[in-house]
Amino acid sequence: TTATYRSLRDEASDPPLPPHVPPKLSRQDQRSHLDIFYRHTRPPSLPDPGLGNTNSATMKVPESVLKKQKTQAKIASDALAASKAAKAKKSADKKAFTANAAKYEAEYEAAENEAIAQRRAAKASGGFYVPAEPKLALVIRIRGIIGVSPKAKKIMQLFRLRQIHNATFVRMNEATIRMLRLIEPYVAYGYPSRATVEKLIYKRGFAKINGQRIPIADNSVISEALSKSGINCCADLVHEISTVGPEFKKANNFLWPFKLSSPLGGFSKRTKLLHFMEGGESGNRGEEIDKLVKRMI
Repeated sequence: TTATYRSLRDEASDPPLPPHVPPKLSRQDQRSHLDIFYRHTRPPSLPDPGLGNTNSATMKVPESVLKKQKTQAKIASDALAASKAAKAKKSADKKAFTANAAKYEAEYEAAENEAIAQRRAAKASGGFYVPAEPKLALVIRIRGIIGVSPKAKKIMQLFRLRQIHNATFVRMNEATIRMLRLIEPYVAYGYPSRATVEKLIYKRGFAKINGQRIPIADNSVISEALSKSGINCCADLVHEISTVGPEFKKANNFLWPFKLSSPLGGFSKRTKLLHFMEGGESGNRGEEIDKLVKRMI
């Protein structure tokens, strides 16, 4: 019986062997013979005490395995939900950014048409059309550190022009105009067009995040830093810089100073130190700054 079999298994001394078990076998072989013997001679109503019974109860899964399976299932479900949410957000952002770009293009076109209409009206009435003074300037450092006065060096540090061929955007007001006049021998500046601003940001634009120079490879770089200011994509950034909007300071500080290359064809050794109005390279060159930027991008 099963009870007899278990008592024989649990006894410390060797149990009496049935006649069919050879006495010269080891204890492990004797137990295997006993397993086979009692498995075939037990009553059919008793459960099989053997280890290989397929009808016995299923072994319980350990609690640690269940916890691990539950944790992995939760992580997988959270990852799937996050992926779906990110996909939906990306699609919604794409629509919003496209709509913003279209709105800005319409705004630029309306401003250009208005300027053309005012110029034609002034010409028809025999007068002159005087456009508004520019609000934005692009300053490019064209000289190194040799022979720079302390005051000029300090002004260029304020403008973040610490290296040669660095470029930054500057809001035009009375204070910045006076500062630019003090550093005219060391910089070239002018009033860039919207296309030039866009090229600089798209081709040479880097962000300043936590003191690090991060390339603007995706709109997420802009939205993470300037979303509170309403700037979420490159179109918003270009619009804020070119129109000198209310968040111009944050947008300009977000941009790392542009690192431009030497101009194609180089500067003339004889005329580099002269003012632009004298045939040189330094000083205010107005709208001609676009041509210089094109050579340096």
